Amino acid sequence: MAAINFISGEHLSKTYGDRFLFNDLNFGISQGEKVALVGKNGAGKSTLLKILAKIVNPDKGDVSLRQGVRVGYLAQDPDLPLNKTIWEAIVQADSPTITAIRNYENSILPENIEDAERMEKAMNEMERLDAWAYDAKIKEITSKLGLEDTEKSIAKLSGGQKKRVALAKLLLDEPDLWLLDEPTNHLDLATIEWLENYWASSNTTLLLITHDRYFLDKICNRIFELDNGHIYRYEANYGQFLELKSERIAQAHTEADKAHQLMKKELDWIRRQPKARGTKAKYRVEAFDGIKEKASTRPEGNNMDIQFGAKRQGKKIIELHDVSFEFQSDKRKQKILDDFNYKFVRGERIGIIGKNGAGKSTFLSLLTGALEPTQGHIERGDNTHFGYYTQMPPSFDDSMRVIEVIQAIGEMATVSEETKHQVSASQLLTQFNFPPAQQYKNVGTLSGGEKRRLQLLQILIKMPNFLILDEPTNDLDLQTLSVLEEFLSNYGGCLILVSHDRYFLDNLVEHLFVFEGEGKIRDFNGNYTDYREEENERIKESQNKPSNKNAHSIAPVKTNTSDKLSFKEKQELENLDKEIEKLTKQKEELVALMNSGETDYDKISKWSAEMEVIVNTLDEKEMRWLELSERE
Repeated sequence: MAAINFISGEHLSKTYGDRFLFNDLNFGISQGEKVALVGKNGAGKSTLLKILAKIVNPDKGDVSLRQGVRVGYLAQDPDLPLNKTIWEAIVQADSPTITAIRNYENSILPENIEDAERMEKAMNEMERLDAWAYDAKIKEITSKLGLEDTEKSIAKLSGGQKKRVALAKLLLDEPDLWLLDEPTNHLDLATIEWLENYWASSNTTLLLITHDRYFLDKICNRIFELDNGHIYRYEANYGQFLELKSERIAQAHTEADKAHQLMKKELDWIRRQPKARGTKAKYRVEAFDGIKEKASTRPEGNNMDIQFGAKRQGKKIIELHDVSFEFQSDKRKQKILDDFNYKFVRGERIGIIGKNGAGKSTFLSLLTGALEPTQGHIERGDNTHFGYYTQMPPSFDDSMRVIEVIQAIGEMATVSEETKHQVSASQLLTQFNFPPAQQYKNVGTLSGGEKRRLQLLQILIKMPNFLILDEPTNDLDLQTLSVLEEFLSNYGGCLILVSHDRYFLDNLVEHLFVFEGEGKIRDFNGNYTDYREEENERIKESQNKPSNKNAHSIAPVKTNTSDKLSFKEKQELENLDKEIEKLTKQKEELVALMNSGETDYDKISKWSAEMEVIVNTLDEKEMRWLELSERE
């Protein structure tokens, strides 16, 4: 059966100001395809997604969408109505199902709990519309995305929280075609893995921009690369894509070299011809333009080069002595650190992981001195020089020229303390993939990823010896990440890395600070994959405990199905009746709790884990009951 085409881009062209993005793009996405859109920062990836979502118009060309296909678009920075609550932003408020859910939730409020008739009517309506499942889905999605307080105003949310709200709306709407611009930004690792499993196991059709290599490999079965205004298609995972891209670039350089040699010959011929030419000569002159274009078309490789050293470190780096910190948040005290002690050593590489809101960024502010501990004290070495790349968007003056941002730090920069080698601001920008022509343009013309790259240069130019990177992979392209990763692998100072990018964590850190909540920080020796493997083993062991406890009643027994039940088996069958009844009741009680309107994430997670154990145990016992009852 031929694949059903969902969306096509036909002869798409777009410029941004005086900047050429792409020209005459042609491609299509079929039902069930999961495509990653990759390319360097500023190549036009986000613009192309907006064109497909019908938010931006192309200069030329058309977008064809199959009739009846519903499109869901997640922007890099979603624009949500500030006068609405999270609940109002993620659901269709006037649908009968949502009205029924709202009526039921109002009926169980403390002030209405005595009105039994109202509650019964609300529950009947929930039953009639099968709203229980949708209500459970809302709770699961908002809980997974850390949006438990659905009555909170959009106006009070951070940029990351707004992105999670927009993602929650899409997950509830379940469009036919998903267009996703950096969907993993601002999510914690547990949520990313949940999303990864959701999209990988479902028959969804999507086109996503992502820098997360594990995410890309797990979900996508095709890669579109936007490079130098053209689109290239790869039926490959990320590793295979790198190999195929390398081959493509080598081939393109070979063709460009051949065209260059031919161009020199044609140019020499043109110069030797008299002014009056025949028709045949005119054709040859016109063909020269095509040869010239091919000779000048060379794909851009990974030209970024980071060569900064780090200032010398002293014996004392940073020492934390009995450090505690808490602050007032949402009418309650939140403990971030509880009597924490640690001494950093030279060249240490630490990854920091934990749920959103666990206090990771606050911990970094304590290290740098932006915040003071509630109790205890922090000692910083005299020779400790911080470089802090925050996850907050850079606050550049958009009217400044790109080169002026770096010249404000210095016309010349020392890139090695040992050799005292100096490089000009213009040379540094060129090394960071800002060619001379772009250096004299306003910062406002840069893409979000290009601004992030400029921010990184601002930090590294000062040669810090204690580098803190808070979500450095947000908005940076895969090429930049590859070069940054190589630089950090050889970096001589201390490195603290807060990231949801598992590939980045696995390759760069030696141990993890795991923020477990309530001020508890666990020092785990290993990278992120090591940590997940240990956690998965722990979860399996905890889930198997109830089954092991009752192993005598559910273990398979070797029997001949033609035989009658033994006395022991009859007793087992009687016990199974009671156990199944008891488990069924426990399951019903858990269902009631999960539908109670509870928003506490920890409680919901605990109930979900208990439900999984009960359902599995119930399945085993029911199978055994069927086996025995057939022989009764």
